[in-house]
Amino acid sequence: MLWPAPSTGMSQFLLRPAEPGYNQRLHLALPRLKTVAMHHAAYVFDAYGTLFDVHAAVRRHADQIGPDGQLLSEIWRAKQLEYSWVRTLMGAYADFWQLTEQALDFALRKVPSADKGLRAKLLEAYWRLDCYPEVPAVLKALKASGARLAILSNGSPEMLEAAVKSAALDQVLDDIYSVDAVRRFKTDPSVYEMVTTGWRLYPSAVSFQSSNRWDIAGATKFGFRTVWINRSNQPEEYRDFPPALILPSLEGLLTGG
Repeated sequence: MLWPAPSTGMSQFLLRPAEPGYNQRLHLALPRLKTVAMHHAAYVFDAYGTLFDVHAAVRRHADQIGPDGQLLSEIWRAKQLEYSWVRTLMGAYADFWQLTEQALDFALRKVPSADKGLRAKLLEAYWRLDCYPEVPAVLKALKASGARLAILSNGSPEMLEAAVKSAALDQVLDDIYSVDAVRRFKTDPSVYEMVTTGWRLYPSAVSFQSSNRWDIAGATKFGFRTVWINRSNQPEEYRDFPPALILPSLEGLLTGG
């Protein structure tokens, strides 16, 4: 189910050009992962930085952007998140695609060496972000074990639908929850409540995975069982709202997560 009407931490930035059809070939070439006994009936995933590499758009055009591509991508991501928090605090919602465009405009002004003429190409690439290598196999294994799977994201429904289809994940997900339905961004409790209301579950029955430590804090406060996917080895923070588990990738969900 895609919630109606027209959305996230830092992942490691690798300057490696992505080839056309990367997600599809990756999906077919992934090794089989051994599945152990399932620990939870419901798994909910953040999208950006957890399933999809937010730096893939800039990496795809790294040769044209030049040496400041990593800086550009990091500023783009940081401002995208900042705008979501500020607008939620102000009560002035704008969908995540608008924030993505505004954040890129700021980043291009902040990094003068980057060609502003690449704006359209960078935005187009954001609709087809690469998923992380282990994602398709892990989600398939969890689905095969009988678990319900969903995305809970700041992304707009259109953004999420495009990313999911590009990564060929549409056949394994039961639901896609977008903050657009409540018009507030994470970490507002109403965002996490969409899952418990939609699935009629207690928060503790949901295993929530995110690469964003602030998202993990918000989900922990709400009552989810949380797993921090610390892909870039970030230091711990928000210690009063700790995750149940810290993993370097999603693979650990199949071996004890």
